Amino acid sequence: QVRLAESGGGLVQPGGSLRLSCAASGEIFRINAWAWYRQAPGKSRELVADSRNGAGSNYADSVKGRFTISRDISWNTVYLQMNSLKPEDTAVYYCYADVSNRREDTRAYWGRGTQVTVSS
Repeated sequence: QVRLAESGGGLVQPGGSLRLSCAASGEIFRINAWAWYRQAPGKSRELVADSRNGAGSNYADSVKGRFTISRDISWNTVYLQMNSLKPEDTAVYYCYADVSNRREDTRAYWGRGTQVTVSS
């Protein structure tokens, strides 16, 4: 079993920055992919950014040039640096990881989410 723990959400003014973190713990042999999703009230969950082994990073068009996903392999942690935040970035942000154990069983895991609110 694997647990994902997010942190770093909060209230920020438009134009401000936040950095989200997500740490994975448990039965981990390899993390094949990380991603951040978000869900705003009344909307479906959407992909914000992902980072896959050997495939680089991808971003939603709405966050390109403002958000950066990065990984710390040694600590099984992923980050989402969010700059130039806009009110429309307000949402619950969820961490996702595709994880393999030593038996090469692969599963997807989700964090519980962290609230990001962009408001003056």
